[in-house]
Amino acid sequence: MAKDADGNTTVRPATREKREQILKAAVEIFGNKGSTNGTLADVAEQVGITHAGVLHHFGSKQKLLLEVLAYRDQADVAELAEKHIPGGPELFLHLVRTAIANERRPGIVQAYTVLSSESVTDNHPGRDYFEDRYTTLRREVTDAFHLLCAQEGVTEPDTIAAAAASILAVMDGLQLQWLLHRDVFGLGEASEFAIRSIVNGVLHPGPTLESYRHD
Repeated sequence: MAKDADGNTTVRPATREKREQILKAAVEIFGNKGSTNGTLADVAEQVGITHAGVLHHFGSKQKLLLEVLAYRDQADVAELAEKHIPGGPELFLHLVRTAIANERRPGIVQAYTVLSSESVTDNHPGRDYFEDRYTTLRREVTDAFHLLCAQEGVTEPDTIAAAAASILAVMDGLQLQWLLHRDVFGLGEASEFAIRSIVNGVLHPGPTLESYRHD
């Protein structure tokens, strides 16, 4: 580490580049093998450094896993001029654009899918990250629904909480299916259809499934 004229710690370009290489390798390793079977030695070998070299940059496997998750979040906003996730109804369009962008980065999608699934296990290092992530995203999607309903003059229905959770669930579920069968459907197209359907279901609720029963 170096310090600038004000005494603040800065990261040397060579260090930043090496950390980026390690993160990209970790995305591929943990995406293919999972966080349990993938090792720091695997990551080190792919980057061409030693196991100790990886520890020098990240300290531990747990810290590297958390950095991989943060790296995924940075990739989500990489193409946004403001470098932050938009709010309000624009959030729905951002989610679709993210799904489209994910089609170009299957390694990150794979690592996220594996780590998110593993996070439900006891003492997983990513558990707090995913709990916070879903809590935050549900709140942001809920706020977007409230604003959209207000703009459209729709009385806020009591289905918003379920709709917000459903949008996140369908996006993650589609990512899993897409990783298994990329030749069957487009991730962006399917995500757009699902999000649009859920949004329309809130704004223009139709008959319930119970009404389709024929006893």
